[in-house]
Amino acid sequence: MAEASDLYFAQQKVGEMANLAYLIGSREQRKALVVDPAWDVQGLIDLAAQDDVEVVGALVTHYHQDHVGGEIFGHNIEGLAKLLEVAPVPIHVNKNEAQGLIQITGVSTGDIVEHEGGDLLEIGGIGIRLIHTPGHTPGSQCFLVEERDQSGQLVSGDTLFLNGCGRVDLPGADPKAMYESLETLKQLPDDTTLFPGHLYSPEGHDSLGDQKRTNPYLRADDVEMFLSFMGQ
Repeated sequence: MAEASDLYFAQQKVGEMANLAYLIGSREQRKALVVDPAWDVQGLIDLAAQDDVEVVGALVTHYHQDHVGGEIFGHNIEGLAKLLEVAPVPIHVNKNEAQGLIQITGVSTGDIVEHEGGDLLEIGGIGIRLIHTPGHTPGSQCFLVEERDQSGQLVSGDTLFLNGCGRVDLPGADPKAMYESLETLKQLPDDTTLFPGHLYSPEGHDSLGDQKRTNPYLRADDVEMFLSFMGQ
């Protein structure tokens, strides 16, 4: 008989920009990290509590307001500051994103844990590998959720969408870095399941193998072709 999975994983649509937030953790430990808590922070904590799971930290894919809170496009979005009011937990962020995150959200240096690409967080039998994927922002990162003898899950933020990728025309963006980041993600196994940062497609997930075959931004033969797709 196959061993039961320890993985606790939940995807939740939040807010008015089709954002997707996540809970990733261990069923045995009854603990989880929340990915990009914004728009409905209490709702995400309540979602975990319904499963008797405690939120013990936050993972940040990147510092844009619709993912971490702040003012944008006339919206005053709740996010990390609200999370710290109700659950004072560490916020895990790529080191290249730390100062921008502090400026946008008002969290303090003491609230955050700065990471390098490749760092591993562990909860019970679950590993969360932090993959630095600059391009959309300098410190964008994806999270590869690993469990022994199980296919991985990739939470990709605004780096990779289903049949799309993140914008590269915003401050701090770098089209060539985005190409290199997507090339890095293409090295992951085909049976990895992709979970993006926005619901821009009918389904909320797909296999990375299918995306390698259908997503034009993953099919670009070289950086010049990719830049032409991006209007560069």
